[in-house]
Amino acid sequence: MTSILDDITGSIQQAVDLLRGLPEALYVRVNPPAYESSIGAHLRHNIDHYHSFIEGIGDGKIDYDHRNRDKRLETDVSVSLAVLESVVANLSGLTADSLDASLLVRMDCGGDSAWSHSSPRRELQFLLSHTVHHYAIIGMICRLNGHQPNSEFGVAPSTLKYRASQQNSVSCAR
Repeated sequence: MTSILDDITGSIQQAVDLLRGLPEALYVRVNPPAYESSIGAHLRHNIDHYHSFIEGIGDGKIDYDHRNRDKRLETDVSVSLAVLESVVANLSGLTADSLDASLLVRMDCGGDSAWSHSSPRRELQFLLSHTVHHYAIIGMICRLNGHQPNSEFGVAPSTLKYRASQQNSVSCAR
Protein backbone atom coordinates (compact mmCIF):
# COMPACT_ATOMS: atom_id res chain seq x y z
CA MET A 1 0.00 0.00 0.00
CA THR A 2 1.36 3.40 -0.91
CA SER A 3 1.26 6.31 1.47
CA ILE A 4 0.07 9.81 0.79
CA LEU A 5 3.73 10.84 0.63
CA ASP A 6 4.34 8.32 -2.16
CA ASP A 7 1.28 9.59 -4.03
CA ILE A 8 2.38 13.22 -3.65
CA THR A 9 5.95 12.61 -4.78
CA GLY A 10 4.63 10.45 -7.62
CA SER A 11 2.37 13.26 -8.79
CA ILE A 12 5.22 15.78 -8.64
CA GLN A 13 7.35 13.36 -10.66
CA GLN A 14 4.59 13.34 -13.29
CA ALA A 15 5.08 17.09 -13.72
CA VAL A 16 8.86 16.69 -13.92
CA ASP A 17 8.46 14.04 -16.62
CA LEU A 18 6.01 16.22 -18.56
CA LEU A 19 8.24 19.30 -18.37
CA ARG A 20 11.31 17.43 -19.60
CA GLY A 21 9.58 16.83 -22.95
CA LEU A 22 7.49 19.99 -23.19
CA PRO A 23 8.35 22.75 -25.66
CA GLU A 24 8.98 26.03 -23.82
CA ALA A 25 6.56 27.81 -26.17
CA LEU A 26 3.76 25.49 -25.06
CA TYR A 27 4.64 26.04 -21.38
CA VAL A 28 3.78 29.75 -21.66
CA ARG A 29 1.04 29.65 -24.32
CA VAL A 30 -2.45 30.96 -23.63
CA ASN A 31 -5.32 30.62 -26.08
CA PRO A 32 -8.42 32.55 -25.02
CA PRO A 33 -11.23 31.66 -24.81
CA ALA A 34 -10.22 27.97 -24.71
CA TYR A 35 -7.80 28.60 -21.83
CA GLU A 36 -6.54 31.85 -20.35
CA SER A 37 -3.91 30.43 -18.00
CA SER A 38 -0.77 28.78 -19.30
CA ILE A 39 0.64 25.45 -18.22
CA GLY A 40 3.28 27.48 -16.39
CA ALA A 41 0.61 29.46 -14.51
CA HIS A 42 -1.18 26.29 -13.39
CA LEU A 43 2.07 24.72 -12.29
CA ARG A 44 3.20 27.86 -10.44
CA HIS A 45 -0.13 27.92 -8.62
CA ASN A 46 0.39 24.31 -7.48
CA ILE A 47 3.98 24.97 -6.44
CA ASP A 48 2.80 27.96 -4.40
CA HIS A 49 0.49 25.70 -2.42
CA TYR A 50 3.29 23.21 -1.76
CA HIS A 51 5.51 26.08 -0.60
CA SER A 52 2.79 27.29 1.77
CA PHE A 53 2.56 23.79 3.21
CA ILE A 54 6.34 23.41 3.57
CA GLU A 55 6.82 26.88 5.05
CA GLY A 56 3.98 26.46 7.56
CA ILE A 57 4.40 22.89 8.68
CA GLY A 58 7.28 23.73 11.02
CA ASP A 59 5.30 26.16 13.15
CA GLY A 60 1.99 24.32 12.77
CA LYS A 61 0.27 27.07 10.75
CA ILE A 62 -0.26 26.77 7.01
CA ASP A 63 -1.54 29.89 5.28
CA TYR A 64 -2.43 29.09 1.66
CA ASP A 65 -3.18 32.74 0.96
CA HIS A 66 0.41 33.73 1.73
CA ARG A 67 1.94 32.57 -1.55
CA ASN A 68 5.12 33.57 -3.37
CA ARG A 69 3.58 33.89 -6.85
CA ASP A 70 7.04 33.84 -8.46
CA LYS A 71 6.44 34.70 -12.14
CA ARG A 72 9.65 32.89 -13.17
CA LEU A 73 7.84 29.63 -12.43
CA GLU A 74 5.28 30.57 -15.10
CA THR A 75 7.84 31.30 -17.80
CA ASP A 76 10.96 29.22 -17.23
CA VAL A 77 10.74 25.43 -17.36
CA SER A 78 14.21 24.99 -15.86
CA VAL A 79 13.31 27.08 -12.80
CA SER A 80 10.13 25.05 -12.31
CA LEU A 81 12.05 21.78 -12.60
CA ALA A 82 14.53 22.89 -9.95
CA VAL A 83 11.77 24.04 -7.62
CA LEU A 84 9.79 20.81 -8.06
CA GLU A 85 12.90 18.85 -7.08
CA SER A 86 13.28 21.01 -3.96
CA VAL A 87 9.62 20.43 -3.08
CA VAL A 88 10.18 16.66 -3.23
CA ALA A 89 13.31 17.02 -1.09
CA ASN A 90 11.40 19.03 1.52
CA LEU A 91 8.49 16.61 1.57
CA SER A 92 10.84 13.66 1.96
CA GLY A 93 11.72 15.04 5.39
CA LEU A 94 8.23 14.22 6.62
CA THR A 95 7.75 11.00 8.50
CA ALA A 96 4.67 8.83 8.83
CA ASP A 97 4.61 9.67 12.56
CA SER A 98 4.38 13.41 11.83
CA LEU A 99 1.37 13.16 9.52
CA ASP A 100 -1.25 13.15 12.25
CA ALA A 101 0.03 16.14 14.23
CA SER A 102 -2.37 18.97 14.87
CA LEU A 103 -2.02 22.17 12.89
CA LEU A 104 -3.95 25.23 11.83
CA VAL A 105 -4.77 26.10 8.23
CA ARG A 106 -6.09 29.24 6.60
CA MET A 107 -7.42 29.84 3.11
CA ASP A 108 -9.70 32.62 1.97
CA CYS A 109 -12.95 30.99 0.89
CA GLY A 110 -15.43 33.65 -0.08
CA GLY A 111 -14.25 36.14 2.51
CA ASP A 112 -13.89 33.66 5.39
CA SER A 113 -10.22 33.28 6.20
CA ALA A 114 -10.49 31.97 9.74
CA TRP A 115 -7.98 29.38 10.94
CA SER A 116 -9.23 25.77 10.81
CA HIS A 117 -7.92 22.66 12.53
CA SER A 118 -6.27 20.06 10.35
CA SER A 119 -3.31 17.69 10.12
CA PRO A 120 -0.40 17.30 7.73
CA ARG A 121 -2.03 14.14 6.36
CA ARG A 122 -5.28 15.96 5.57
CA GLU A 123 -3.40 18.86 3.97
CA LEU A 124 -1.39 16.45 1.81
CA GLN A 125 -4.70 14.90 0.74
CA PHE A 126 -5.93 18.38 -0.21
CA LEU A 127 -2.69 19.13 -2.06
CA LEU A 128 -2.90 15.89 -4.02
CA SER A 129 -6.50 16.56 -5.04
CA HIS A 130 -5.63 20.16 -5.95
CA THR A 131 -2.63 18.97 -7.97
CA VAL A 132 -4.64 16.36 -9.90
CA HIS A 133 -7.27 19.00 -10.70
CA HIS A 134 -4.68 21.37 -12.19
CA TYR A 135 -2.85 18.54 -13.95
CA ALA A 136 -6.11 17.58 -15.67
CA ILE A 137 -6.33 21.13 -17.03
CA ILE A 138 -2.65 21.06 -18.02
CA GLY A 139 -3.25 17.74 -19.79
CA MET A 140 -6.15 19.26 -21.72
CA ILE A 141 -3.97 22.21 -22.76
CA CYS A 142 -1.27 19.80 -23.93
CA ARG A 143 -3.69 17.72 -25.98
CA LEU A 144 -5.31 20.81 -27.54
CA ASN A 145 -1.83 21.74 -28.74
CA GLY A 146 -0.88 18.32 -30.09
CA HIS A 147 1.34 17.30 -27.16
CA GLN A 148 0.31 14.00 -25.59
CA PRO A 149 1.05 13.73 -21.85
CA ASN A 150 1.48 10.37 -20.14
CA SER A 151 -1.87 8.57 -19.90
CA GLU A 152 -1.69 8.75 -16.07
CA PHE A 153 -1.10 12.52 -16.00
CA GLY A 154 -3.97 14.35 -14.32
CA VAL A 155 -5.63 11.16 -13.08
CA ALA A 156 -6.17 10.64 -9.35
CA PRO A 157 -4.14 7.86 -7.73
CA SER A 158 -7.38 6.24 -6.56
CA THR A 159 -8.64 6.12 -10.16
CA LEU A 160 -5.36 4.62 -11.36
CA LYS A 161 -5.58 1.96 -8.63
CA TYR A 162 -9.19 1.22 -9.59
CA ARG A 163 -8.31 0.90 -13.27
CA ALA A 164 -5.45 -1.45 -12.41
CA SER A 165 -7.77 -3.60 -10.30
CA GLN A 166 -10.26 -3.79 -13.17
CA GLN A 167 -7.55 -4.87 -15.58
CA ASN A 168 -6.39 -7.50 -13.11
CA SER A 169 -9.92 -8.85 -12.67
CA VAL A 170 -10.42 -9.04 -16.45
CA SER A 171 -7.10 -10.83 -16.82
CA CYS A 172 -8.04 -13.29 -14.09
CA ALA A 173 -11.47 -13.97 -15.60
CA ARG A 174 -10.07 -15.27 -18.88
